[in-house]
Amino acid sequence: STELDPRIQIELENLNTATDDINKLEIELEEANSTFRILMNESTRRLKLSSKKLGSCIEKARPYYEALEKAKVAQLECQAATLKYQRANEIHAAAKETVALAEQRFMSNSHEWQFDNAWQEMLNHATIKVMDAEKQKAESGAEHQKKAKVFEEAEKKVQQLEERYHRSIQKSRPYFDEKQLCQEQLEAQKGRIQQLEQQIQSAKTAYSTALRNLEKISEEIHQQRGDLSQAAPSGPREPGVGAELTNIVPAASSAATNNGGGHHYHPHHNHHQHHHHHHH
Repeated sequence: STELDPRIQIELENLNTATDDINKLEIELEEANSTFRILMNESTRRLKLSSKKLGSCIEKARPYYEALEKAKVAQLECQAATLKYQRANEIHAAAKETVALAEQRFMSNSHEWQFDNAWQEMLNHATIKVMDAEKQKAESGAEHQKKAKVFEEAEKKVQQLEERYHRSIQKSRPYFDEKQLCQEQLEAQKGRIQQLEQQIQSAKTAYSTALRNLEKISEEIHQQRGDLSQAAPSGPREPGVGAELTNIVPAASSAATNNGGGHHYHPHHNHHQHHHHHHH
């Protein structure tokens, strides 16, 4: 029989690996989704229980806890705006420095006329950069002021509510702590789910890449063999890619059919076999 192109073996292994990965990951994804649902139900149950136990103080305290959340967000946005403004200041300073250097070198070389055009060009460029940086600095400065004001207002509101509903806030704290914890758990689980979904996506990509590569190799082989008499060795089985695929891959994929998720990963691309030509 004809020597098998070594690249075929590699791509078949890639295909098998991808199939196994997809099947494994889809089972994990199902489990992760069901864990999410369990957490969700459990959280709802615990919070209902807690709210029954603690009663009306929860609703009285709610505006405070909501204001607290808003203030946290406002603080983060304010910090981000501060960083952006600092960065704009640095860029502006660097741009001014560049202009100063360019002018200095321009002056010291002005007796050599061939410098004129190049330096003029550079100076113009650097000056435009300074103007851009000034604009950025003004914009980010204004934005920073705005965010700082929002944060200040949010803090003030938190303090007012804290003074007004002090007792309810203290009494309802277990409920809101529990709520915070539940939210964090659910967020974390959601992150896990998204991560698995991305991994499945890249395993599927690896799968179709391997399949496409096999098709390319197959076509190349058929073109090379086009004029040769050993295009199709005699014998019951032609050793083309198609035959390889039918023999090797489904063994790995058979697991796929059992979990419902991965069964469409059988390579149904056996049409390579039809490209073999018998030459007499």
